[in-house]
Amino acid sequence: MKRPTIADIALRAGVSKVAVSYALNDQPGVSDTTRAAIKAIAEELGWRPNSAARALTGARAQAVGLVVRRPASTLGTEPFFMEFISGIEHVLSDRAYALMLQMVDSEAREMETYRRWWGERRVDGVFLVDLRDGDPRVPAIEALGLPAVVIGPPHTAGSLPAVWSDDAESVRETVRYLTAIGHRRIARVAGPAGLAHTAVRDAALREGCAEAGLAEPEILHTDYTGDKGARAARRLLIAAQRPTAMIFDNDIMAVAALSVAQELGLVIPRDLSVVAWDESPLTQVVRPPLSALARDIPAYGAGAARTLLALLANEPVGNVQEEYARFVPRGSTAAPPA
Repeated sequence: MKRPTIADIALRAGVSKVAVSYALNDQPGVSDTTRAAIKAIAEELGWRPNSAARALTGARAQAVGLVVRRPASTLGTEPFFMEFISGIEHVLSDRAYALMLQMVDSEAREMETYRRWWGERRVDGVFLVDLRDGDPRVPAIEALGLPAVVIGPPHTAGSLPAVWSDDAESVRETVRYLTAIGHRRIARVAGPAGLAHTAVRDAALREGCAEAGLAEPEILHTDYTGDKGARAARRLLIAAQRPTAMIFDNDIMAVAALSVAQELGLVIPRDLSVVAWDESPLTQVVRPPLSALARDIPAYGAGAARTLLALLANEPVGNVQEEYARFVPRGSTAAPPA
């Protein structure tokens, strides 16, 4: 079946195409009764606005975008993004907004997506994730005039509003707990070194260990996958001075470390304490259940969505600090061997 057009609606309603355009774009020129009748016919016919025509009229797209520069498998293995998206969708659905999601493999393709979406008026604004220090996407988005909200530290956001949580405080709280129960050798298996939040966490761990009088912690950077997390854990655990506690940047890597510990004959938490970031159902179904850094990720996504919608409504918008991830002790952490 061919896609219904404005001409089809005009013929059915017995009015001109101009009248239909006025009605569907909520412009003056038709009566309220005629406007309601035209919209009802459009709904019945399944009419949807053409993106090119919408661009010419300047009408709102009623959609926002999220581009994730990671493998598509990320959504299936890392709960953070699905919970974050669920929070976004909860807010958007109440305002009849849609979320456009695109997975890409390079910065060039990411920027191409933004330009296409904005040029064709497919979105009214976007969320910018996985920020880097001096991120070139920020000035490029600013130059486009594309409304955007940064999900990350404010120092990376330029003139764009940032929605963020204090990752440094999360690390400091974890280090305080681990040192309080006796740990003196703490290591971290982190995400990519280029990410701004990775750098914040790295610095906070070094500062926390220095304040506690501990040696410089070893930090290994990975790609967040279970395979790379397991390799990093193995490298740390076969060292002459292996750590007694390890903090992982996501749950998948922490669970992989449990298998590595078993492979090496180590008992969790007697021989090694393990902490995961963020908490997820996975951290609670493994044995022992994983101590974790927990925060309300859907609420984080909802806060980001409210901020972007406020920006689109031309409301005053500044940086929004969400609650930081708090340490929740479970069965995977205990005092180290004497």
